[in-house]
Amino acid sequence: MSDNKNFKFGPVGVIGAGTMGTGIVQIAATAGHTVLLFDENARLFERAIGSMKETFKKLVEKGKMTTDEAADIIGRIHFAENVSEFHDCELVIEAIIEDLGIKQKVFIELESSTGSNTILATNTSSLSVTSIAGACKNPGRVLGLHFFNPAPVMPLVEIIPGLATNHENIVRVHDLMKAWKKSPVVVKDTPGFIVNRVARSFYGEALRIYEESCYGLPEGQEGFATIDWAMRELGGFRMGPFELMDLIGNDINYKVTETVWNQFYTDPRYKPALTQKRMVEAGRLGRKTKRGYYNYADGVTAPKPKEDTELGQKILRRILVMLINEAVDALYLKIASAQDLDLAMTKGVNYPKGLLAWCDELGAKTVLDTMQSLYSEYQEERYRPSVLLKQLAANNKKILS
Repeated sequence: MSDNKNFKFGPVGVIGAGTMGTGIVQIAATAGHTVLLFDENARLFERAIGSMKETFKKLVEKGKMTTDEAADIIGRIHFAENVSEFHDCELVIEAIIEDLGIKQKVFIELESSTGSNTILATNTSSLSVTSIAGACKNPGRVLGLHFFNPAPVMPLVEIIPGLATNHENIVRVHDLMKAWKKSPVVVKDTPGFIVNRVARSFYGEALRIYEESCYGLPEGQEGFATIDWAMRELGGFRMGPFELMDLIGNDINYKVTETVWNQFYTDPRYKPALTQKRMVEAGRLGRKTKRGYYNYADGVTAPKPKEDTELGQKILRRILVMLINEAVDALYLKIASAQDLDLAMTKGVNYPKGLLAWCDELGAKTVLDTMQSLYSEYQEERYRPSVLLKQLAANNKKILS
């Protein structure tokens, strides 16, 4: 974006003292900013400060931070009793519940409580930035700034301009994220942006495979464990889809899936699975409830996967080509650049390599042949190959070279 090495940015405001808001506050304060944190529940401010102090204590013990540095960071964080205190902030980041109506009300209030040059950012993971900005008189000030959990650790930040976002604000925020030592990518304002769009296949196809009988998977937790084993051990993924859903929270993962599916006018590629829905209905939300696809109660033995390499390769191939097809289609539809698409998947969800690079490595024709085989077998739009994948295969071309 910009080559300005002397980039400066003033006070930062954050709305929402939950997990994401607290993480963003920590990042901004560590980068040297004065940070104002507002939450309607004032008690959450003390909890947020307590959480950061515990984090810093561990960093001090590991020799990664001094006691004085930790105290300085905490000293830069202040509680705001009202959003009107954000009037001198150059950037305000909203990190509250994923509800369009509530976010719009917040941005209407922010617009009247801040200076005309203040950038107003939403940390939404799946809602339309343009819709949120539409509530404002000057939507050019509004953009998406999507951090990944845990925000202080995960390097990726998706920058999502709305339809009316001023280009200058995109550049300013891109420079700021670089200054915060993050890996920013610029994304078109479409459902799920990059990560939550492309990664739907990681969960959705794994669930579909589990629900079918054709692969001879074990029932229950052993079946989940077998799919996770295949993706980890044979594919090189840091976590399998079921253990990752349990970590994220099955309620959160299902909500994002449902939101993306609805925003794409119920496109079959993003359709939620009944297994996913039943987990939420049963209150099996994952690690936070000690029960999800796996049982995390004390003393419970972890299920053993069926370590069958042939079966595992079938599972890996099917999920992988679906992921690659989605990434190629995102490139075809100009959701982001090829470099940003691959950066997002490696930095945002720790994939072992970029999906477009993986497509080049396997060959577009190999990926296309598998997709066409799935489409022929199921006759479902879910398995339709991307137009760009067909073009690459027909012309024997690579994406990144």
